[in-house]
Amino acid sequence: MDKSLMSLIETTDNELKRADQALWPEGEDYSSFCRHAETLTDLLIQALFPRHASDAVSRRGTLREAVLHLEACLSHLYPDSPQITEIIATLLKGLPEVRRQLQTDLEAAYAGDPAAKSLDEIILCYPAFTAISTYRLAHILYCGQVPLLPRVMTEYAHRLTGIDIHPGATIGDYFFIDHGTGVVIGETTTIGTNVKLYQHVTLGAKSFAVGEDGTLVKGIKRHPDIGDRVVIYSGASILGGDTHIGNDCVIGGSVWLTHSVPAGKMVLARATITDPTLTRNLEPDTYLESAML
Repeated sequence: MDKSLMSLIETTDNELKRADQALWPEGEDYSSFCRHAETLTDLLIQALFPRHASDAVSRRGTLREAVLHLEACLSHLYPDSPQITEIIATLLKGLPEVRRQLQTDLEAAYAGDPAAKSLDEIILCYPAFTAISTYRLAHILYCGQVPLLPRVMTEYAHRLTGIDIHPGATIGDYFFIDHGTGVVIGETTTIGTNVKLYQHVTLGAKSFAVGEDGTLVKGIKRHPDIGDRVVIYSGASILGGDTHIGNDCVIGGSVWLTHSVPAGKMVLARATITDPTLTRNLEPDTYLESAML
């Protein structure tokens, strides 16, 4: 390599180090933290469903290994703190409930997808199940106000599956995402039981409140509430903290929705509903156009 390039590399390295020190004067390194978080996620899912793991290891041994990785992450966040043991205990005690919830999610996937031939197929082949499993685990830590780690876990699942579920969302039993690529579920979203989403659905924020100093206001309700037994088809965007979708609604594909919908309604995009054959046999006042709301 040319000597001038070697010198330029050294100069660039020094300049970037100075930039790092300006933001992180303590020089924290998160690379190992992220590796521990990703391994922790894999091990916990393996402990929940050991018969589907790539390595034949006992569940107890898997849990012990997971705790070691969790301790490494928490030691980074809480150096020399007795809080670490309490957080680990909370997660371990929550695993049976996560397993119960995931069983309902498996049943919803099997019942909701005619292509599913077995529960084993869903566990091994459905990216949504990986994303939902990771979310339910990370949600325990999020509710315990553990910083950063829950987000790293769900972003790991996001990278693997293309499904972005914030660990702060609240999601009921029997949740199913069919296909799943491009699904986004925001932090303050609530989802009831027996809800089904298709790919590219966004449950997001409509706008962001800004404080007097011009910065975004954090910690407020920004994302929608979805009732029970709701189906949301591909490409739909439901936005806003004041938006509530009532029980037993069907939201059609490509709908852009920023207002609430009462229970029992179907919402279709205007372009979809222009064909009279689509509405010929409909009950009165059952279908709404998203543009009318």
